[in-house]
Amino acid sequence: MEPDEQPDRQLNIHFTPEEMAGHYANFANVSHSDYEFTITFARVDHEFDGPEIPGVVVSRINLSPQFMGELLDAMQDNWDKFTARESIRDLPEVDSDHPEA
Repeated sequence: MEPDEQPDRQLNIHFTPEEMAGHYANFANVSHSDYEFTITFARVDHEFDGPEIPGVVVSRINLSPQFMGELLDAMQDNWDKFTARESIRDLPEVDSDHPEA
């Protein structure tokens, strides 16, 4: 290995069974200060018929501006891959025995 080269590094992240289950959220609020972004995920009951919609916060994440940018890039990349795959599924099937001219 060259003196300037860094060895390949791999993340070794462990989950408890509770963390592996994750949390369901159907609402998110994003806010920021000069130093960080905060994303608050909640589960709300949209079917409730009162003046206030009940909900519960399931997670709140604070991120540095640099990490927020990296997260946005990763989310956009995954969204693009997802929509491309879904678009392919929605294409009409072509009968290979009778190709259109």
